[in-house]
Amino acid sequence: MSADNEAEAQEKLIDLAAEFYDQFERGDIPEMSLPTRTKSNIVFDEDENVWVYGDRESTRSANSVRGARKLLKAIYTIDFLSEQLEEDRSSTLRELYYLSESWDVNEAQFSSQDESNQLVEDLEIVSEVTREDFHMRPEESGATIMGPLYLREQTRRGEREIHCQKDVGEGGYQIPNNPDTIEFLDHDADFVLCVETGGMRDRLVENGFDEKYNTIVVHLKGQPARATRRITKRLHDELDLPVTVFTDGDPWSYRIFGSVAYGSIKSAHLSEYLATPEAQFIGIQPEDIVEYDLPTDPLSDSDVNALESELEDPRFQTDYWEEQIEIQLDIGKKSEQQSLASHGLDFVTERYLPERLEAMGVL
Repeated sequence: MSADNEAEAQEKLIDLAAEFYDQFERGDIPEMSLPTRTKSNIVFDEDENVWVYGDRESTRSANSVRGARKLLKAIYTIDFLSEQLEEDRSSTLRELYYLSESWDVNEAQFSSQDESNQLVEDLEIVSEVTREDFHMRPEESGATIMGPLYLREQTRRGEREIHCQKDVGEGGYQIPNNPDTIEFLDHDADFVLCVETGGMRDRLVENGFDEKYNTIVVHLKGQPARATRRITKRLHDELDLPVTVFTDGDPWSYRIFGSVAYGSIKSAHLSEYLATPEAQFIGIQPEDIVEYDLPTDPLSDSDVNALESELEDPRFQTDYWEEQIEIQLDIGKKSEQQSLASHGLDFVTERYLPERLEAMGVL
């Protein structure tokens, strides 16, 4: 999905704008077609094990005032993005929203950030270029990597080579907004462990788990950003490393795993670029809550509804997930990954993870 370079991204944007002008010249009403972005038009591709858009399409057409305004905003945004690429600048999604207030036509200005965010996603879909190649950044990410990985990073100050253990502090290597600027040079890793919470990530690093088991620890920082999912996929695809996902034991954390493995509904147009279907779940299982007598919280009504919804979600319609979700509904409890500390600070690295990883065939 990603363009090879900024010049290609700029060319695709200009081609899109030129199509509007060509439609004018032919006497046609300008329009732009793209997949209908509703939940009902998201389907689970069972061959690829990812979410993708279905066959239904919507048309942004200038045959109404509302449609004309949408296309006008698209033209102004394309012009801004093209100029940004020309100047080798970047901006955040939030800045784009505010910057539109300076545009000389009031109708081109965005009424909310949701509107500008959606338009950027529309442009991604129709141009087949990611927003990272438009030089658009999220407001913040901060996800990190710690492990035996040696890489080369392209920065504004030139190239730099970094070892993600030896050349970084305890916080690790911060994943850049566009991980495709990274070149993997060498590694001594056996697998990737994606971790939901910062507290657990710090525990693993302090206990030396990354060194003892040759592990690349990726901090997901909750629901993972696109950059985090992209670098995880690259680590799997390019370095042939197994990917495991270590989360809390609740329905919202299972969805964090689902977004890493199968993609999300919101970014269905990028599943091939972001999702790692081979990823394995190693988070707190409902059966672990019982087996290890972990500290728990009761399931809320929203938790129960989410679990019941997951039983209908094609991403979780396997014997394993159906069994675990039924256990959780039966015991009515959820538990955090840091609850393993009830058995001691070393329990997670000395027993829990090694036993799980060995049972899964990763170790």
